[in-house]
Amino acid sequence: MKTVLCFGDSNTWGYDPEASSAVTFAVRHSPRVRWTGVLAAELGAGWRVIEEGQNGRTTVHEDPFNPARCGKAVLPALLESHTPLDAVVMMLGTNDLKFVFAAPAGEIAAGATVLARMILQSAAGHDARPPKLLLVAPPAVGNLAHLPEQDEKFAAAETKSRRFPELYQRAAAQLGCAVLSAQDFTSPSAVDGLHLDADSHHMLGVAIAAAVRVL
Repeated sequence: MKTVLCFGDSNTWGYDPEASSAVTFAVRHSPRVRWTGVLAAELGAGWRVIEEGQNGRTTVHEDPFNPARCGKAVLPALLESHTPLDAVVMMLGTNDLKFVFAAPAGEIAAGATVLARMILQSAAGHDARPPKLLLVAPPAVGNLAHLPEQDEKFAAAETKSRRFPELYQRAAAQLGCAVLSAQDFTSPSAVDGLHLDADSHHMLGVAIAAAVRVL
């Protein structure tokens, strides 16, 4: 059996924008609806898919208002605890768009590159070798004008997020790893502009499964 680790933020956790908008806490899509669940179904019985998504997770930033969200801090432990891995699918960068970090799109891609190198230089694969890596450029951020607080928190995020596919493609070429743009298969929710509905989860899961098979 082969094992793939899915490392990401709330869109890997499976945040349901519509259900969450009706309550005061985060609600997840069901396991079969999440793109990780779709990935598992597509890959079949010969694969084990590990979900490692966290709401608010960044690439390399410590959020002063939401502690314990830095991907760089937790990644080494996750790689070690889930060894041996055949592949890692990493999709991070959306939360780095928060105004508090004031990070240009290029620096966000650089943060993702730091994590990618950690994976590709690790001994988390079989025989103490690195696992394969699929670097996924995050979904686009939608228009947040109808949500004033979110619009301030993610100022200029819509424009910057649209640069992710090009920047992550460039990073993957330098790293020598596989790459996929989530923006080719998803649309941001009309409810909150940040998260994915069931249809986008399905399309993304199918696309990632096809890319993992190539790995």
